[in-house]
Amino acid sequence: MATLIQPPYRIKPKGKHYYAIGKLEKILFEIDMKYVPIKLIGRGGYGVVCSSINKDTNEKVAIKKICNVFDNCGDSIGTLREMKILRYIQHENVITLKDIMMPPTFQRTSFKDVYLVYELMDTDLHQIIKSSQILSNDHCKYFLFQLLQGLNYLHSANILHRDLKPKNLLVNKNFDLKICDFGFARTNGVGDESMTDYVVTRWYRAPELLLSSNNYGASIDMWSVGCIFAEILGRKPIFQGTDILNQLKLIVSILGSPSEYDLEFIENPKAMIFIKSLPFTKGTHFSQLFPQADSLAIDLLQNMLTFDPTKRITVSEALQHPYMAGLYDPRCNLPARAPINLDINENWDEDRIREMMWNEMLHYHPEAALANV
Repeated sequence: MATLIQPPYRIKPKGKHYYAIGKLEKILFEIDMKYVPIKLIGRGGYGVVCSSINKDTNEKVAIKKICNVFDNCGDSIGTLREMKILRYIQHENVITLKDIMMPPTFQRTSFKDVYLVYELMDTDLHQIIKSSQILSNDHCKYFLFQLLQGLNYLHSANILHRDLKPKNLLVNKNFDLKICDFGFARTNGVGDESMTDYVVTRWYRAPELLLSSNNYGASIDMWSVGCIFAEILGRKPIFQGTDILNQLKLIVSILGSPSEYDLEFIENPKAMIFIKSLPFTKGTHFSQLFPQADSLAIDLLQNMLTFDPTKRITVSEALQHPYMAGLYDPRCNLPARAPINLDINENWDEDRIREMMWNEMLHYHPEAALANV
């Protein structure tokens, strides 16, 4: 599936070789000599991913090629954001960014594609949930524990992920889990980044976001965790809304009609009117939806999927919940040393973003900086 080809340039850049990846539609991978591609393992709006071997270390890695990254400002900012976050964040339950390949020197001000090199994982949680793999209570608990552990570290660094869903949780054959895809992440209360952009796939989106609140915090990630946990328990998404209004109706139909006190966080008058217009319902208890689940799991889930974000359990509180007994040890779950300031401006032009990306690449290739490349 990976075919070595001749370079498409008159000048052959040093230290690069070229592969055509894929069965039908061939994708050009212009990569460092130490990487040998194996096969295509994924593609989507985010880019194209192939498995590869690092000949220097004999280690398998995943190479993500983001094509024409500057064609869309949101994509380029998101890619830069992922670069910066994963340089700062080093945690066993967060994917490791091992390398960012540098373009040929003559492309410093004109490169269009970006190659990110990650540790290679076997699958993602979405694939496991929809498979026939039997998931015991211990499996469910271990997946949730690792997600909470990684998220606790991110929140301690003031990072909101904002797009947690099963596809963004990578898993190995030994059930190790790692959070990935930080293109929509933001710092919580640090710096000047906009908090009003697209946030999280609809099925995992918290009520405060569905109700058009721009004033939100870490509780939005905890709602997503609750949705993911429910999906692990039930093997299907708990709130499969067809649009935003339908999503809210489904949430209320299961959680029950919120009280007046539970609506105090809503800032949008039209959103308030809509919620109050819904027929009264007592909802459905989670023990009925997940009769096989541990009673402690049900209690924790109820504390995660709370309509009012001010009453929602925090990630540190969730880790200390009795359901996590035997797994959580605060001595082994140290917080980040300091909050992260991404220092990214959404209004930067292409040249500025390109220069910032180049600087990120230099952190992985100090020899290029020393050579004044």
